[in-house]
Amino acid sequence: MKLKPLKMTVAALAVAAAVGGAYSLGQNVPFGNANAATQPTAAVTAPAAAPINTPNGLPDMRSIVASNAPAVVNISVTGTRKTAANGPDLQQMDPNDPFFQFFRHFRGQIPESRQPVQGLGSGFIVTPDGTVLTNAHVVDGAEEVTVKLNDKREFKAKVLGLDKASDVAVLKLDAKNLPTVKIGTSLQTQVGEWVLAIGSPFGFESSASAGIVSAKSRNLPDGSYVPFIQTDVAVNPGNSGGPLFNMNGEVIGINSQIYSRSGGYQGLSFAIPIEVAMNVEKQIVAHGKVQRGKLGVSIQEVNQSLADTFGLAKPAGALVASVEKGGPAAKGGLEPGDVILGIDGKTIESSGELPAAVAIKQPGETAHLQVWRKGETRNIDVKVGSFGEEKVASSETPSADKGRLGVAVRPLTPEEQRQAEVKGGLLVEQASGAAGRAGIRPGDIIVAVNGQPIGDIDQLRGIIAKSGKKAAILIERGNSRIFVPVDLG
Repeated sequence: MKLKPLKMTVAALAVAAAVGGAYSLGQNVPFGNANAATQPTAAVTAPAAAPINTPNGLPDMRSIVASNAPAVVNISVTGTRKTAANGPDLQQMDPNDPFFQFFRHFRGQIPESRQPVQGLGSGFIVTPDGTVLTNAHVVDGAEEVTVKLNDKREFKAKVLGLDKASDVAVLKLDAKNLPTVKIGTSLQTQVGEWVLAIGSPFGFESSASAGIVSAKSRNLPDGSYVPFIQTDVAVNPGNSGGPLFNMNGEVIGINSQIYSRSGGYQGLSFAIPIEVAMNVEKQIVAHGKVQRGKLGVSIQEVNQSLADTFGLAKPAGALVASVEKGGPAAKGGLEPGDVILGIDGKTIESSGELPAAVAIKQPGETAHLQVWRKGETRNIDVKVGSFGEEKVASSETPSADKGRLGVAVRPLTPEEQRQAEVKGGLLVEQASGAAGRAGIRPGDIIVAVNGQPIGDIDQLRGIIAKSGKKAAILIERGNSRIFVPVDLG
């Protein structure tokens, strides 16, 4: 699902998804729409303290809110967008509207104008001299950024830099002796821990909400390298860029996205780990830009079927689906079908942990990888390159059933081989039986089976005949390559 910015008025969300998706939490509304917001009450600054337990066993978070609310800010941005001067905004029209196609067809003949727009988000102060962290999507394209403190003071902010890959932006206020939050770590955070968010949902400033950590190292469909912290904390449009606190009153993440069918909170919230954000902040302040390492591979999660196919003791690590030609991984000797089990002595339990571990390395540094290949572990050193966004392939867990492969295929033409950048390969024209149940579909290109490149139909039949009950089929679909575990029965 793609990230979508949310538009909001007091009455209703102007954009709602018909199906579930991941949404950024900034809010953008045209000038003239009213935005209700509570009048903030100045918080009393108090030393950070762990919450006490109330008689019913729940934590009392009053001290956390009192200590940190003064350092949590409301961010408003202004900018413009192009619209047709004599026609409606197509972004606000129903595609099924009979006039939609008419206006789209004649859009080029209608003069364009620039309409003012306004956005709202949250942020938090990390240095007394005015360094503020927020989400990149909150301030992206902004012409003016205003930061409002809990005590009602307002400052014009300068955008020092933003990093779309991590969705982190760094702002600077011309001020001194500002209240700050305490930066913690998400590394020791455990699923089930209580966490608390402070922000400005729908413009209601200094709003606090609480919940628990639902999961860690979540990969989202936007392809980001960020290993998100999933929570059930109620966050909504306007919370974007606000802090997520642990029960020691320390920031462990930045609230960034929600997964929703309606565009509003439905129990799934995602935060950027604070380590990722502070690494971005450090580089932007020092160099004005962000550099991070990359391996040059497409990876996917190892499920039980793939673990069985590759002979792993348990589902763990990051499966290499493809290797970028001439990239760092290729030069280091990584191959499709390798399972990366560790990096620099750290175990990789989930594929989502690998991109973040590589990204914190500087281009030119060496990554020491522990790799599973053909039933044994080996060590491979890769000199990392400069980040250009790792692609994360994904496939749903296939259902297991009996049967042989069940595909009708044909060899690729020379032109198709050139476009797919493969030698050999077979185009799937029909898929049923075991292949169909596993998710293989017409249009997929079978590149390899059990690590062996496929050149012709007879070779495919021979490998499948010797595969036993399971086979790992490497397919190319669109711009991604993924391994599909097939239960042959």
